[in-house]
Amino acid sequence: MNESKTALIIIDMINDFDFHSGPVLANKAKKIAQPIKKLKDHFNRMKMPVVFINDHYNLWQADYQRIIQHCQNSYSQPILQLLHPEKDDFFLIKPKHSAFYGTALNTLLHQLKADTLILTGIAGNICVLFTANDAYMREFRLLVPSNCVASVDDQDNTYALKMMQNVLKANIEPIRVINTLS
Repeated sequence: MNESKTALIIIDMINDFDFHSGPVLANKAKKIAQPIKKLKDHFNRMKMPVVFINDHYNLWQADYQRIIQHCQNSYSQPILQLLHPEKDDFFLIKPKHSAFYGTALNTLLHQLKADTLILTGIAGNICVLFTANDAYMREFRLLVPSNCVASVDDQDNTYALKMMQNVLKANIEPIRVINTLS
């Protein structure tokens, strides 16, 4: 894989989990936060692009510090301590489920000359799946590591991953060793 053309996309991991199934999803997000952090650290070391894309929580500002502050609570705290944007990471807000819909993501990825995306985050059966679909239609190569994606329902997550693999040609192998990326 040509790393200079690969971008890591982290979807909705800055989250307040303030909804009916929020506590369940928060526990699952904690489990995927560590492998995502390992990927992020690798990308940062290699000076490869990391893009956080997140719901805006009606703040409508791409100010990740303000969104993190809004999302701070007992459910999100362990995740936010581990996984947050740093100075060289990109941060975009999205109005709907897909990271491409109504955002500058496509333009950013073309400026970065990315042709391969590693999609991570929550929820696998909604925002990650919709983003994968839009990325596939834009002819990006997709990697969606199964240990970096979570949904409220495990069966829905498995189904979404299979859809991404079978229909969108995504590689869904879990990330085990970061060195396999280089």
